[in-house]
Amino acid sequence: MAAAAGNLNQALQAIDKALSGLEEAVDARLEALKDRENLENEVRIVHADRAGLARELDQVQFKANRLEEVNREVSRRLVTAMETIRAVLDHEK
Repeated sequence: MAAAAGNLNQALQAIDKALSGLEEAVDARLEALKDRENLENEVRIVHADRAGLARELDQVQFKANRLEEVNREVSRRLVTAMETIRAVLDHEK
């Protein structure tokens, strides 16, 4: 009877140890899932930020192109004005 009780205690200890291991594994898995969800949320945020930055970059590039066009037009007009002034000054000589 004592041997049976000893075997039962050993079996219960083994079951308890196995359950503890299972609980630890489940906790670790849940933590990993939580970490993955957090990472996925961060990835979504980064993608949203990237999309916003891409739109902003497009707008800035458009403005830069427009400024370049305006700069060329102003430069052309300045050259024309300088040529006109030279022509007037040369004509007065």
